[in-house]
Amino acid sequence: MAPPMGIIDAHHHVWDLAVRDQGWIAGGELAPIRRTFTLADLEPEARAAGVRATVLVQTVTVAEETPEFLELAAGSGLVAGVVGWTDLTAPDVADTLAALRALPGGDLLVGIRHQVQGEPDPEWLLRPDVLRGLRAVAEAGLVYDLIVLPHQLPAAVRAAALLPGLTFVLDHAGKPPVAQRRTHPWADGLRALAALPNTVCKLSGLVTEADPRSWTVEDLRPYADTVIGAFGPDRLMFGSDWPVCRLAASYTEVVEAARVLTGGLDDDERRSVFAATAHRVYGLGEAAG
Repeated sequence: MAPPMGIIDAHHHVWDLAVRDQGWIAGGELAPIRRTFTLADLEPEARAAGVRATVLVQTVTVAEETPEFLELAAGSGLVAGVVGWTDLTAPDVADTLAALRALPGGDLLVGIRHQVQGEPDPEWLLRPDVLRGLRAVAEAGLVYDLIVLPHQLPAAVRAAALLPGLTFVLDHAGKPPVAQRRTHPWADGLRALAALPNTVCKLSGLVTEADPRSWTVEDLRPYADTVIGAFGPDRLMFGSDWPVCRLAASYTEVVEAARVLTGGLDDDERRSVFAATAHRVYGLGEAAG
């Protein structure tokens, strides 16, 4: 069974190394993606896979990137929303969010993200200044994308419980240890997060958590089944994680893997995963409808 027509890809990136370096792309394993990737590169792959709209997600903690992404999205027929970055700990974070919304393409800002996975403090999300910034995100009508490692899930659970008015979107299913073939304690943290009604999860990024040279869909299944069981299709959204996924799979292969992993769902449930959840949670416009 093919995915529903008109997929929304809720998670992808672009970057231009002529504009700025991407310092996280270091080491031999990442060499295949250490080049510029543009929307022009993405569009034919996405359209061929039946994607009608996408959400462009931040890559670096640089303030200039978000306005650039908003301008890109405004001129694109594909990008329906942007998850950007701003310094959550800044005293004027609310003013900054308002200023971003006033920029060209500012109406396409749907969320904020910070690379929590790179923070040495496992409870970074619970710092008073961070919680204040997260409240400002909620008050701006935006969602917050969580990019965390499994050991940071307990803090994410507590933050989401403290801020019931903010929707937390877990990127890449919390980066489970697929290559190590372990599910615990990741699964416990994931289920605790899913128990909170203001949380959503992306079925994304699993191929690069597996062995990039030899992964199979069956390697991913225990993790996908855990996510589907915990969140349910109404709180689950597909994301390609392009071009990072290219370390392990093509765009088409990622879509096909998601199709197989959701094969046990009915048509309405699969429409939720592949489009409706992203449309609702991110408040995407008519172009993504």
